[in-house]
Amino acid sequence: MTFSTPTRRQLLAMIGKVAGSAAMYQAMTSMGFAAESEYRDGVSLQGPRGGKKVLILGAGIAGMCAAYELRKAGYEVKILEYQNRHGGRVMTIRGGDRYTDLAGDVIDCDFESDGYLNPGPWRLPIHHYAVFDYCRELNIPIEPFVMKNDKAYLHSQHAFGGKPQRVGHVEKDIRGNVSELLAKAVNQGALDEAVSLEDREKLLEGLRDWGVLDKDLRYRSTEALGEYRGWDVLPGGGLMPEKEPSTPMDLSPLLQSGLWNQILNFNSYEHESPMFEPVGGMDGIADGFHRQVGSVIQYGARVTRIQQGDDGVTVSYEDGGRGGELRQESADWCICTIPLSVLAQLQVDCSDKLRKAIGAVPYASAFKVALEFRRRFWEEDDWIAGGISYTDLPIVQIAYPSHGFFTKGPAVIQAAYDTYTAGRNYTYTWSSLSNEERIAAALHYGRQIHPQYDTEFMSGVSWAWHRVPWTLGCYGQWTEDLRRAHYETLCEIDNRLVLAGEHCSHIPAWIEGALLSALDTVSRLDQRENA
Repeated sequence: MTFSTPTRRQLLAMIGKVAGSAAMYQAMTSMGFAAESEYRDGVSLQGPRGGKKVLILGAGIAGMCAAYELRKAGYEVKILEYQNRHGGRVMTIRGGDRYTDLAGDVIDCDFESDGYLNPGPWRLPIHHYAVFDYCRELNIPIEPFVMKNDKAYLHSQHAFGGKPQRVGHVEKDIRGNVSELLAKAVNQGALDEAVSLEDREKLLEGLRDWGVLDKDLRYRSTEALGEYRGWDVLPGGGLMPEKEPSTPMDLSPLLQSGLWNQILNFNSYEHESPMFEPVGGMDGIADGFHRQVGSVIQYGARVTRIQQGDDGVTVSYEDGGRGGELRQESADWCICTIPLSVLAQLQVDCSDKLRKAIGAVPYASAFKVALEFRRRFWEEDDWIAGGISYTDLPIVQIAYPSHGFFTKGPAVIQAAYDTYTAGRNYTYTWSSLSNEERIAAALHYGRQIHPQYDTEFMSGVSWAWHRVPWTLGCYGQWTEDLRRAHYETLCEIDNRLVLAGEHCSHIPAWIEGALLSALDTVSRLDQRENA
């Protein structure tokens, strides 16, 4: 048997599957493929040389962040916001909230508990430094978000009779079985050309410990494996039954199940532990900025045209507070954070290159469903406290709350969520359903993992981003070809107009992308003003 030297890409994939994202990221950094964010201390603006006004379109995170920094530097700022709320896609739905989607479907949230749904962003990676800087600066309390929980489930309707398997069992059984295979390859001399005699001994010793192999280098049910994988009969006290180590899954059914591919959901750099969330809902971040800039926001302002010349910008908008009266607002500069999916439909005076860039970027589809239950059966019955279960069913994942652990009474789980993925188009099907149909579908599929759904369900709410009139999609869906053709043009200052938002970043869909875009935009605008 001969072994070829893996490419760097193949090597990274192998490291990621076996050792996890942290090891893979370190390898990527060593190979020059990745680097930490350069963000550390925010921005330091010079400020205007005279009284200068900046008009910001959109009171989402990018718009409010830009307003916050510009006001601190001495600029006059005003924000025009289409909705009657701030925060944009950073929002939280709670009991009593009501929304109407693009199809006229009224979405009422009837939650009785303090549970909630974050339709957009719902977790914060530890390396998103700008987010945490602003959380500190704006006194936004945060708490841990449990991304990976070994007690949560991996599920395939075609494997193990449709019975969900614990995340920890699948991960450890893959490691143990692969360790046994590698140990056999070493003992059979298959790696003689790649590993020295001394290294072979060290490798076998490491595999025995890492894979919890027995004295014959086999991955079998032993007491040592019980300490590592868990017990079929837990250790007890007094005259309780003797403990029994759990029985691992064989390699062949594991390989056929496809469950080990679901483990990769936990091993991306974006999702490595620890992750965090604002206490009480993601809109806590939006509220933090609103406390600083709320006085400069005009709500109900539907922008219809952006005109600009060498000396300034004039924006036409329908004033919802005055029955839709057409009004205009002028300023020296305009920062536009309107989603490209909407902006492409407006009259905008700009270069042909910018106009093409605005119209070139599609927006990803995404949906979520949240369900409220009478009790936390996932904790009481299944011992799942936080984390995410993944399935090949159309609901894709079930996320358990990372707060209120082991309390009594109703609670809410995120019972279905996905964004568009190449080769999988569940999101468009979900978007075609009504709110009530999405709730019914989430119940139908979810009961295959949690049969308690039938007796514990109380109410539900859903969200489909392509049915939201003020964004018409979830986030800017870049490809490498689109970035090469349009990204720089989209971000450059076009006379007196400049764009900002998650779509003007290399981290689309994340709050961090919106913040970094806003900070970069105000820095360049300030430099242009003081040139």
